[in-house]
Amino acid sequence: MPSALPDGDPVPEDGSLPAQALAGAVDRPLGFYLHVPYCATRCGYCDFNTYTATELRGTGGVLASRDNYADTLIDEVRLARKVLGDDPRQVRTVFVGGGTPTLLAAGDLVRMLAAIRDEFGLAPDAEITTEANPESVDPAYLAALRDGGFNRVSFGMQSAKQHVLKVLDRTHTPGRPEACVAEARAAGFDHVNLDLIYGTPGETDDDWRASLDSALGAGPDHISAYALIVEEGTQLARRIRRGEVPMTDDDVHADRYLIADEVMSAAGFDWYEVSNWATSNSGRCLHNELYWRGADWWGAGPGAHSHVGGVRWWNVKHPGAYAAALASGRSPGAGREILTEEDRRVERILLELRLREGAPLTLLHEQGLKASRRALTDGLLQQQPYDEGRAVLTLRGRLLADAVVRDLVD
Repeated sequence: MPSALPDGDPVPEDGSLPAQALAGAVDRPLGFYLHVPYCATRCGYCDFNTYTATELRGTGGVLASRDNYADTLIDEVRLARKVLGDDPRQVRTVFVGGGTPTLLAAGDLVRMLAAIRDEFGLAPDAEITTEANPESVDPAYLAALRDGGFNRVSFGMQSAKQHVLKVLDRTHTPGRPEACVAEARAAGFDHVNLDLIYGTPGETDDDWRASLDSALGAGPDHISAYALIVEEGTQLARRIRRGEVPMTDDDVHADRYLIADEVMSAAGFDWYEVSNWATSNSGRCLHNELYWRGADWWGAGPGAHSHVGGVRWWNVKHPGAYAAALASGRSPGAGREILTEEDRRVERILLELRLREGAPLTLLHEQGLKASRRALTDGLLQQQPYDEGRAVLTLRGRLLADAVVRDLVD
């Protein structure tokens, strides 16, 4: 089942923010994340805030129904407009994630986007993305999304190998994600991403290379590749604990990452974040960059997280409780925290160090600067950017990014 929400202070019933959160907002980009919490089945490795029909049955009634979900989420978009008041910013990015957003009718996703356009306006070059399960779309569905204003789509591929997909409990057939890329291109999408996972129990180096080759051959302009993390409480964690499948160790993950970077670099993809590669700057995911650079975003939907001007909050998790709050005119926020300057400094290091541009050395305290010099000597940071005042990871540094961050935030 989905992981627990963090602790925090209560969110005001009207969702209002402290005045300092909106100070200087006009100078920060604004994005929206729209969470669709429905899935046809639960993948064995997933601990996201998602629900199958069986899991929802009898727990939320009509309020938890996906049939009227778009209307409920639109209510939160309108709440966002009230909370942000006369904030003049147009929305720079919209990202619809889940779950499986494409279990909703294409018209529902388009209506959700239209609500943001009506309430806030969209920047002329706004990036509008939805995630999609390869088995839940067809050419007509993708054409409807493109006609409705979406210009980027992200397909969950995970692997090209059937036995790997089986361990992950993925329901799509090998080859379908690649076909989806062609269908998206035909529908007019300029930007298409494929998500891959490496380190699945039973996957070999050859399996991983085959998945990379299949993904690249499909012609996306962006690929995300993530190491499999086995979360407690998931079906996969239980299978590993029972000895049904082996746990993949960190050395295998490192080897797979090196293979990914080698293969994608040779194909003309450049890394711009530790787990993300694109063929050009225009192919980068601007929405994720809002997160990594500490900009403002409103997360609408059950369990969605938001951040505006140093205030972070999160919604109640269950779709029924979420809908009930909005139906009664209350914010669905479950808790929030106001970040201190030190919190924001640490988060900037943690997130910006993962980017190709790195983090400015001016963020580091004395012990962090000492650690950065050791990291430079150990080949974890690049020399030239360091001389110019930035900490930028080398390839080896990317393999050890979490450890480097821990040292630098001291």
